Amino acid sequence: MKRIEVKLSLPVVAPLLDVIRQLADGLGQKLAAPQDLGDIDQEFRDAWVGDLLDGQSKDVKALLALFDDEFFAEGIVAFDEDNAEPIVRACAAVRLRLREVYLKGLDDDALEGGEVELEQMSEAVRKAFMCYLFLATVQELIIQHLDSSIIES
Repeated sequence: MKRIEVKLSLPVVAPLLDVIRQLADGLGQKLAAPQDLGDIDQEFRDAWVGDLLDGQSKDVKALLALFDDEFFAEGIVAFDEDNAEPIVRACAAVRLRLREVYLKGLDDDALEGGEVELEQMSEAVRKAFMCYLFLATVQELIIQHLDSSIIES
C-alpha cells in the first residue's frame, strides 16, 4: 500500500483547522456544490440530497480525523489508498464553502494563483485564504504522489 507522510508546522496548521471545523457543521447540512435536479419527485430529491450530504459529512470527518492526538504530538499526517479519495473530496467541499463564505471578494485568478495582498485582508479572510491554499496543497500532494488508480474518476 502506497502511503505519504507529511510533517506540518503545528503553529501554522492549528489556526487553519479552526476554520475547517467552523465550516464542518454546515457541510453536514448544506451541499458545498448544490445540485439542480430539475423537476423531480420531492421524495427522490430528498433522498438524493440526503445521500450526498451523508457522503460529504463522512468525507469531512475523514479530513478532520487526520488531525488527531498523534498529529498534535508529532505534526505528521498520512495519506494512503484508504483515505485519499475522501480527503480530496473533503478538501474540495471545504474550499468551495470557503469561497462562498469568506472569499467572495477574490476572483478565480487571485484564488488559484495566490497573488493577493494579505496585509489588506481582515484576519478572518486571511485565515480563510491560507486555509484555501493549504487544502489545495493537500489535494495536490495526494494526486501527485499516490497512484492515480487510487483517485477514481
